[in-house]
Amino acid sequence: MTTNRIRIATVLSTVAAGATLLAACGTDASSDAAPSSSAQAGAAAHAGHGGGSAASSSVAANATFNDSDVEFATMMYPHHAQAVEMAKMVEGKGARPEVVTLAAEIQQAQQPEMDAFTRLLAQWGKPAPSASMEHTMDGMMTADQMQKLGTLRGADFDREWLTMMIAHHKGAITMADAEIAKGVNPENRKIAEAIKAGQQAEIVRMEKLL
Repeated sequence: MTTNRIRIATVLSTVAAGATLLAACGTDASSDAAPSSSAQAGAAAHAGHGGGSAASSSVAANATFNDSDVEFATMMYPHHAQAVEMAKMVEGKGARPEVVTLAAEIQQAQQPEMDAFTRLLAQWGKPAPSASMEHTMDGMMTADQMQKLGTLRGADFDREWLTMMIAHHKGAITMADAEIAKGVNPENRKIAEAIKAGQQAEIVRMEKLL
């Protein structure tokens, strides 16, 4: 009986030791498979920080500008404003349909760009642009030229309007070229590139109409 008791005690001790070892291994595996709540919180915080960095990078990119960017946005605003004014003059002048269509397209293209210039200048902490600013810019019409245009109708109006708008567009392209060469703000440069491409195409159309 004594020997049997010793054997039983030995077996029970071995089983207990094995159970302890298994329990320890099970704890290590669960640690590897599932991170602790503190680790999860840290990962979530890192993910949130990453999203914030992307947004901050976007804001930082838009905040990057130089004097050329400011000049382009400030000067192009009144330049566009005059083009929009000329486009609105087409109504009621007996203009040919092609001129009416082009005038509408000019308004649709240039007004959003004017809004973008206003927003960018505000973001840069610069004064708001004015449509009536007195600047000498390529392609800008004088008050006398605008007044004369308003007195014309029909074919005479079409001819004068197209001639003036071609000159106006060429001036805008010159300004856009300067921004593309010297500006650093990504959005401002993108607008300049769109102005150059769009107005070059419109010049071709207007020359054909003439």
